[in-house]
Amino acid sequence: MVPVTIVPIQILRACAAAMVVVHHGLHEAAALNLAGSGAEAVARLPWWAGVDVFFVISGFIIVQASGPRYDAPGGRRRFLVHRVARVVPLYWLVTALYLAVALAAPSSLGDAGAAARDPGYVAASFLFWPALRPDGTPQPLYGLGWTLNCEMVFYGLFALGLGHGRRVAVAWIVGFLGLLTAAGALVPLSGLPLAFWSNPVVLEFALGAGLGLARSEGLRLPSPARLVLAVAGIGLLFLQAGGADPEGFARPLGFGLPAAMLVAAAAFGSAHEKRDPAPVRWLAAIGDASYALYLVHPFVLRAAREGVLRLGLAPWLGTLGVLCLMLALSVGAALLVFRFVERPATRRLRVLLDPVPSPAGAPAKSV
Repeated sequence: MVPVTIVPIQILRACAAAMVVVHHGLHEAAALNLAGSGAEAVARLPWWAGVDVFFVISGFIIVQASGPRYDAPGGRRRFLVHRVARVVPLYWLVTALYLAVALAAPSSLGDAGAAARDPGYVAASFLFWPALRPDGTPQPLYGLGWTLNCEMVFYGLFALGLGHGRRVAVAWIVGFLGLLTAAGALVPLSGLPLAFWSNPVVLEFALGAGLGLARSEGLRLPSPARLVLAVAGIGLLFLQAGGADPEGFARPLGFGLPAAMLVAAAAFGSAHEKRDPAPVRWLAAIGDASYALYLVHPFVLRAAREGVLRLGLAPWLGTLGVLCLMLALSVGAALLVFRFVERPATRRLRVLLDPVPSPAGAPAKSV
């Protein structure tokens, strides 16, 4: 079964990736020492919650993609192969690029530059294994990869539940993640990997998985109800503007639940056959490239900051102008990387690892 693209989910993916870009863009713009109208208010919003939206979407999409094909013999292997083909090529490429920068100019990257000379730490970063930086932060060499460390363990656990239908797979993953996080809260788990994986933020995958099962079981909501969910989700996120970064169960409760409301609003609409207008198609295209946008934007942001500084454009643009420029350049770069790097690499690796053709000759689809 080839998963069906849900356009509103793709648009939400684009928004989530853009939120992360703005979050990191604010840090880059702050180095320019600018003051712009509205910049302080923008900086107070919880842009980093785009990661929470991503986690819920990931749980949702994995359940949507786990059709009967993965319940057949060899289904677990096929599922994992497809996940590896989807995640690994571009992540390894950006990590290798970051490693090259760290080795060439270690002082420019602080603790990451120093950690780049530790072969064990570098290997763990490429293998999605939690490891500590010299400052004690549980992050891989390419810092954004902490989310992929969470993603990969989720994929592995979900694969264990395959073979007996979606309901069993979802019950398994929800139950296991619930027990894992409860154990981590009640009993200090020995070793970094277990402590890292038991972070309650992983419950956001379970939220998404539950929504994916609900949609696959036929749940649909009328437009007014979906609008209420969307407004409530955005409102709950905005209510926490300016607050400290949440820890423990406060994150899935305070940010995972609003993210789940947004995903539900996007996912539970009725299918339609009419052609989407151009702006919708453009946003969906950015959603297709959201993984590339997430991974490549730090390089673009730093290059944009240096370009603005060297060209003397900062005073003219102001903080908000610089942010808009950074976001536009990041989106443009992501679309190019998706088209010419990510998508071809994913297809080639998938064919190499799983040469079985898709049903009815349908092309393999990235999810």
